[in-house]
Amino acid sequence: MRIMMIAAAAIFAVAPPAFAQSGAPAPEAQQPQAQQAPAITKVEVVDLADLPPQVQTQVTTAADQSTEADLQNMRASIDAHEMAAAALKDAGVTSDIVIAAAMSPDGTLTLITKKG
Repeated sequence: MRIMMIAAAAIFAVAPPAFAQSGAPAPEAQQPQAQQAPAITKVEVVDLADLPPQVQTQVTTAADQSTEADLQNMRASIDAHEMAAAALKDAGVTSDIVIAAAMSPDGTLTLITKKG
């Protein structure tokens, strides 16, 4: 399972790249396709301690590389998303303990928490 930190805006959508205004439009063949983030269809809340040791190491490494501002932006986005906030509430936790998030191609958002 590939774990990645999801920036605040990336949870909901990926914006198409901006092109510098050069007077002439970029040729069609050279414009990259804008990738859309999959729609969130399901949210899973998993505690770090419940993951296999190798995955725990990957998540911890990714979380350690995140700044506090990155985490706060991610948590604010989670709180703003009704399905994600409800999943945390159902699990009896808040976004304050979410340390990472992973989005699968099928639309499953996995929120990884770390208790105390």
